[in-house]
Amino acid sequence: MNTETKTKAAIALVLLVPVPSLGVLCGMIWFPDAVLGKVLFSATKIWILALPVAWWWIFYRRAEHRLPACAASEASVEKPSKAPEPHSPEDYTPLSKGIVASILAGVAILLLIVGAYVWLGDKLIDKEFFVGKLRDVGLGDKRLYFGAMMYWILVNSLLEEFVWRWFVTERFSKLVPPVAAVLLSALCFTLHHTLAMSVYLAPLANAAASVGVFTGGVIFSWLFVRYKSIWPPYIAHVFADIAIFAIGYVMLFG
Repeated sequence: MNTETKTKAAIALVLLVPVPSLGVLCGMIWFPDAVLGKVLFSATKIWILALPVAWWWIFYRRAEHRLPACAASEASVEKPSKAPEPHSPEDYTPLSKGIVASILAGVAILLLIVGAYVWLGDKLIDKEFFVGKLRDVGLGDKRLYFGAMMYWILVNSLLEEFVWRWFVTERFSKLVPPVAAVLLSALCFTLHHTLAMSVYLAPLANAAASVGVFTGGVIFSWLFVRYKSIWPPYIAHVFADIAIFAIGYVMLFG
């Protein structure tokens, strides 16, 4: 790994990792009811997607001519001497090899989330306060709730895998060994979720939920590193979101 590659990776992480947390702070904690907060929150959402897209377009588009969802690690792009053809089969992991692992991981995550809620939900969550917060943002309407659910499951989860696995985990892998890259990217993935959940949950409940988010981040990052595609972690991520929205539905509508 040459110095130039490490430098680019470090710059990329500095430009992206703090931004989601800044957006949550501005939009949900510092200026929750102000236009400034909404504008800054929206701007950070655009930035964390635009930066990875621009990064891929500038540095890897010509070499791969594929979306990062299908690409192997960038090492095969930056070191062409090891792979005569950028599209050679050994540079890509067939999705079928990750399907079983991602489904098993997803089912395990779903069961853990539901089990934790059944076991600890009444003890940790102030349901009246939590439901009130959900209704304040319009999720008390079933149609809006299902619309939000479909967006988070089908779109937001995929975007998060593109940003946090392909961009962040891959950048960390340029700087540290794979295990450390998985743990660090999961930690960064957890941070802004923890800040956002602090608006809805008491500190103890937030701590428990943050452990769950970190665990999910580790699993998603491992699936990405293992199968060199964002599709396996996305499949597992979908199961997690299904569990979360099912719990939210029960709390809101019975």
